[in-house]
Amino acid sequence: MSAADIVEIQQLLAAYVFAIDARDYDALDDVFTPDAEIDYRATGGAEGRWAEIKPWLGRALAPFPITQHLIGLPLIRIDGDTATARTMLFNPMQLARPEGDHLFLLGCTYADELVRTAQGWRIAKRVETDFWVKDPPSDFTPEPAP
Repeated sequence: MSAADIVEIQQLLAAYVFAIDARDYDALDDVFTPDAEIDYRATGGAEGRWAEIKPWLGRALAPFPITQHLIGLPLIRIDGDTATARTMLFNPMQLARPEGDHLFLLGCTYADELVRTAQGWRIAKRVETDFWVKDPPSDFTPEPAP
């Protein structure tokens, strides 16, 4: 394990949240392995391989003109060419409403499995855990899973 590996993984996790908030889903191709397993079910989302989840993300986040995925310092463990990371998320979300936008807060932990590839570290598996929400919209229906 080297400090360079830790920094590279931290930058990868940061690239994810900036891409999500910018709605730059193509940038996430450099975050996940092509066959990555994604499980967003804890937060009401979908589960599947990256190829299935990528188009779903655009539809799922469309009702939210503003999101801010704020992550804490990850706990990273490296073992050769594999690693795990647990990263806390705090996520204010603004849901567009005709009567006025609804701001609510949610949080979870990203539990990731990473692999070193020829292009650098990539997430091979992501599971959201430890979900909580404050002031959720009472009548919002999330985008159905693919």
